[in-house]
Amino acid sequence: MRCIIQRVIQASVIINQEVYSSIHTGLLVLLGIEDQDYQEDIDWLCNKLINLRIFNDADGKMNISVKEKSGEFLVISQFTLYANSHKGNRPSYTKASKPDIAQPLYELFVKTLAVTSGLPVFTGIFGADMKVQLINDGPVTIFIDTKNNF
Repeated sequence: MRCIIQRVIQASVIINQEVYSSIHTGLLVLLGIEDQDYQEDIDWLCNKLINLRIFNDADGKMNISVKEKSGEFLVISQFTLYANSHKGNRPSYTKASKPDIAQPLYELFVKTLAVTSGLPVFTGIFGADMKVQLINDGPVTIFIDTKNNF
Protein backbone atom coordinates (compact mmCIF):
# COMPACT_ATOMS: atom_id res chain seq x y z
CA MET A 1 0.00 0.00 0.00
CA ARG A 2 1.07 3.48 -0.74
CA CYS A 3 -0.41 6.67 0.54
CA ILE A 4 0.10 10.35 0.45
CA ILE A 5 -1.13 12.05 3.57
CA GLN A 6 -1.70 15.73 3.88
CA ARG A 7 -2.31 17.55 7.12
CA VAL A 8 -5.34 19.70 6.44
CA ILE A 9 -7.52 22.30 8.07
CA GLN A 10 -10.20 21.46 5.51
CA ALA A 11 -10.68 18.89 2.77
CA SER A 12 -13.63 17.72 0.72
CA VAL A 13 -14.46 15.41 -2.14
CA ILE A 14 -16.93 16.45 -4.80
CA ILE A 15 -18.79 13.92 -6.91
CA ASN A 16 -21.24 14.95 -9.64
CA GLN A 17 -20.74 18.60 -8.66
CA GLU A 18 -21.90 18.01 -5.08
CA VAL A 19 -19.90 17.75 -1.87
CA TYR A 20 -19.93 14.06 -0.97
CA SER A 21 -17.72 14.23 2.16
CA SER A 22 -15.73 16.85 3.98
CA ILE A 23 -13.53 17.17 7.04
CA HIS A 24 -11.94 19.90 9.04
CA THR A 25 -8.73 19.40 11.02
CA GLY A 26 -7.27 16.04 10.14
CA LEU A 27 -5.60 13.97 7.46
CA LEU A 28 -6.43 13.62 3.80
CA VAL A 29 -5.26 10.13 2.83
CA LEU A 30 -4.78 9.26 -0.86
CA LEU A 31 -4.52 5.46 -0.85
CA GLY A 32 -3.06 3.20 -3.54
CA ILE A 33 -3.38 -0.59 -3.41
CA GLU A 34 -1.39 -3.33 -5.13
CA ASP A 35 -2.07 -7.08 -5.36
CA GLN A 36 0.57 -7.88 -2.73
CA ASP A 37 -1.24 -5.90 -0.01
CA TYR A 38 -2.68 -7.85 2.91
CA GLN A 39 -4.17 -7.37 6.35
CA GLU A 40 -0.67 -6.77 7.76
CA ASP A 41 -0.26 -3.77 5.45
CA ILE A 42 -3.62 -2.38 6.49
CA ASP A 43 -2.90 -2.80 10.20
CA TRP A 44 0.59 -1.31 9.94
CA LEU A 45 -0.55 1.68 7.89
CA CYS A 46 -3.58 2.42 10.07
CA ASN A 47 -1.38 2.35 13.18
CA LYS A 48 1.15 4.63 11.50
CA LEU A 49 -1.49 7.17 10.43
CA ILE A 50 -3.17 7.24 13.83
CA ASN A 51 0.08 7.76 15.75
CA LEU A 52 2.18 9.84 13.35
CA ARG A 53 3.05 13.02 15.23
CA ILE A 54 2.62 15.70 12.58
CA PHE A 55 0.34 18.23 14.30
CA ASN A 56 1.82 21.16 16.17
CA ASP A 57 1.96 21.25 19.95
CA ALA A 58 1.78 24.44 22.03
CA ASP A 59 5.43 25.18 21.17
CA GLY A 60 4.82 24.89 17.43
CA LYS A 61 6.66 21.55 17.13
CA MET A 62 5.14 18.65 15.22
CA ASN A 63 4.59 16.48 18.25
CA ILE A 64 0.86 15.61 18.30
CA SER A 65 -0.95 12.80 16.49
CA VAL A 66 -4.29 13.07 14.72
CA LYS A 67 -5.75 10.97 17.53
CA GLU A 68 -4.49 13.38 20.19
CA LYS A 69 -5.82 16.24 18.07
CA SER A 70 -9.26 14.53 17.80
CA GLY A 71 -8.99 15.01 14.05
CA GLU A 72 -10.77 13.38 11.15
CA PHE A 73 -9.74 11.33 8.14
CA LEU A 74 -10.78 11.66 4.50
CA VAL A 75 -9.64 8.54 2.60
CA ILE A 76 -9.66 8.58 -1.21
CA SER A 77 -8.73 5.63 -3.42
CA GLN A 78 -5.84 6.66 -5.68
CA PHE A 79 -4.59 3.96 -8.08
CA THR A 80 -2.29 6.47 -9.78
CA LEU A 81 0.10 6.23 -6.82
CA TYR A 82 1.36 3.11 -8.58
CA ALA A 83 2.09 4.92 -11.84
CA ASN A 84 5.25 3.85 -13.61
CA SER A 85 6.52 6.63 -15.85
CA HIS A 86 10.02 5.32 -16.58
CA LYS A 87 9.33 4.49 -20.22
CA GLY A 88 7.67 6.93 -22.57
CA ASN A 89 5.28 9.70 -21.62
CA ARG A 90 2.18 7.69 -20.80
CA PRO A 91 2.31 6.20 -17.29
CA SER A 92 1.59 2.51 -16.80
CA TYR A 93 -0.63 1.43 -13.92
CA THR A 94 -0.04 -2.32 -14.15
CA LYS A 95 1.21 -2.50 -10.56
CA ALA A 96 -2.05 -1.05 -9.19
CA SER A 97 -4.66 -3.62 -8.20
CA LYS A 98 -7.74 -4.04 -10.36
CA PRO A 99 -11.03 -2.97 -8.74
CA ASP A 100 -12.09 -6.51 -7.79
CA ILE A 101 -9.04 -6.74 -5.52
CA ALA A 102 -8.57 -3.07 -4.61
CA GLN A 103 -12.12 -2.20 -3.58
CA PRO A 104 -12.48 -4.83 -0.81
CA LEU A 105 -9.04 -3.90 0.53
CA TYR A 106 -9.92 -0.19 0.41
CA GLU A 107 -13.16 -0.83 2.30
CA LEU A 108 -11.32 -2.97 4.85
CA PHE A 109 -8.72 -0.23 5.28
CA VAL A 110 -11.44 2.38 5.93
CA LYS A 111 -13.22 0.12 8.42
CA THR A 112 -9.98 -0.78 10.21
CA LEU A 113 -8.95 2.88 10.42
CA ALA A 114 -12.30 3.87 11.92
CA VAL A 115 -12.37 1.05 14.47
CA THR A 116 -8.71 1.35 15.45
CA SER A 117 -8.64 5.14 15.71
CA GLY A 118 -12.09 5.81 17.11
CA LEU A 119 -12.08 8.91 14.91
CA PRO A 120 -14.45 9.91 12.10
CA VAL A 121 -13.38 8.47 8.74
CA PHE A 122 -14.98 9.83 5.57
CA THR A 123 -14.52 8.64 1.99
CA GLY A 124 -15.29 9.27 -1.61
CA ILE A 125 -16.85 6.62 -3.85
CA PHE A 126 -14.46 3.95 -5.05
CA GLY A 127 -13.85 4.30 -8.79
CA ALA A 128 -15.87 7.51 -9.16
CA ASP A 129 -14.64 10.63 -10.92
CA MET A 130 -13.87 12.81 -7.90
CA LYS A 131 -12.65 16.33 -7.35
CA VAL A 132 -10.66 16.73 -4.14
CA GLN A 133 -10.28 20.14 -2.55
CA LEU A 134 -8.05 20.84 0.41
CA ILE A 135 -6.32 23.45 2.46
CA ASN A 136 -2.99 21.88 3.33
CA ASP A 137 -1.85 22.99 6.78
CA GLY A 138 1.85 23.80 6.87
CA PRO A 139 2.05 22.53 4.17
CA VAL A 140 2.65 19.02 5.45
CA THR A 141 2.64 16.21 2.87
CA ILE A 142 4.11 12.76 3.53
CA PHE A 143 4.51 9.69 1.32
CA ILE A 144 4.33 6.25 2.95
CA ASP A 145 4.83 2.86 1.29
CA THR A 146 4.18 -0.18 3.47
CA LYS A 147 6.65 -2.25 1.49
CA ASN A 148 9.47 0.11 2.56
CA ASN A 149 8.56 0.30 6.22
CA PHE A 150 8.52 -3.22 7.65
